[in-house]
Amino acid sequence: MIRVAVLAPALALRIGLREVMGGLPDVEVVAESGLPQGLPAADVWVLTSADFIGEMDQEKAQPLLLLTDDPDEVARLSGLPVWGILPLDASAEELSAALHALAEGLWVGAPALVQSLLERHPLPMLEHGEQVVNRLTERERQVLQLTAQGLPNKQIASELEISENTVKFHLSSLYAKLGVTSRTEAVRAGARRGWVVL
Repeated sequence: MIRVAVLAPALALRIGLREVMGGLPDVEVVAESGLPQGLPAADVWVLTSADFIGEMDQEKAQPLLLLTDDPDEVARLSGLPVWGILPLDASAEELSAALHALAEGLWVGAPALVQSLLERHPLPMLEHGEQVVNRLTERERQVLQLTAQGLPNKQIASELEISENTVKFHLSSLYAKLGVTSRTEAVRAGARRGWVVL
């Protein structure tokens, strides 16, 4: 069971998120508030404003899911260890996949919002132009390998016994970590680093 705390300044938004996420399998909303102080521990905190980030206890380092349509807010997540970003109109299925991915320690992001972050904050480069990336998780490596074999998302999901949306989130995380924007570029970058067998 993934325990979720909802932080939203508007009561109507908190109620709506509680209803949507409370109906998801394996998700329990343990708290909701307009302020981050005094909230109990949770596996994932869902925020509707990046303004909350500065007020949160950074020592706890909870995975955060920011719901926003503002690309400027994405940059405020970049220093956090585990984070995700989705638009405010994300579907219940997208929210479920994001919460499960974040609970496993993965980065999650809507491609359009993550792309804006990469454009504003390109990954640092090594001497020979190779980008510095965070290590891939075991699941990300599996998704990358199956992508290199030419499998579509539906077959990757079936092979790994996960949802198709979870595959999309793993791919988004891969793209962010590798600094790429397509499956072909991800496979090429993975092959250069010895992470996939072609």
